[in-house]
Amino acid sequence: MRALLGVLSLSLASVVVLAEGKSVSYTVNGQEYEGYYVSPSADAPLVLLVHDWDGLTDYEVKRAEMLSDMGYGVFAADLFGAGVRPTALEDKRQHTGELYQDREKMRALMSGALDAARAQGAQTENVVAAGYCFGGAAVLELARSGAPLQGFATFHGGLSKPEGQDYSAVKSKVLVMHGSADTAISLSDFAGLAAELESAGVSHEMITYSGAPHAFTVFGADSYREEADQQSWKRFSAFLHEQLENE
Repeated sequence: MRALLGVLSLSLASVVVLAEGKSVSYTVNGQEYEGYYVSPSADAPLVLLVHDWDGLTDYEVKRAEMLSDMGYGVFAADLFGAGVRPTALEDKRQHTGELYQDREKMRALMSGALDAARAQGAQTENVVAAGYCFGGAAVLELARSGAPLQGFATFHGGLSKPEGQDYSAVKSKVLVMHGSADTAISLSDFAGLAAELESAGVSHEMITYSGAPHAFTVFGADSYREEADQQSWKRFSAFLHEQLENE
């Protein structure tokens, strides 16, 4: 799978490969899924990585390998199903819309991904969840579920929640990284989430990046903003160091 990554245009410094990742087939509620697991050691802290509305692609694989080279195990979850990697806009909306309408299934899929990571020998008691775009919304859903993780981080993620939910069950710190020029998810949404987290007494950090539109971390896309990508990755790296144990 690494050979497929040559098409990605990286602006970050080169890293030394410490581990070889692999695709992992697993089942959740009778449906087949295909995640990606990479880890530099058996006792490495874990990052549960959740994809955007394209499904699990080379982008998430590259981020997983970057994190592995920093000393973290990574399980990139699949929330759409084995072989389901939508490219048409209507298909992306269909698959994300299904999960937005069925939050219990969304939660079950992330729990199932952690089970699959555990079966690979990952340290699932020492985990931070992180997600991009749709994956960021999924990570906040996982946080609201009360999952006992060590932290939750979102990159240009969806920030709204279903009616009737709140943040009272969140167990650890939330980091939100957002582009000020994002027209899909407004600064009003950003401020609203900050107010909710504060009201619920949830430890949180909310960062905006000037001039950064939605999907500002996606290498090679028109939306990519190098400075915002590098700044957010630097903060995320520090967040992992702060939140995870036994590094």
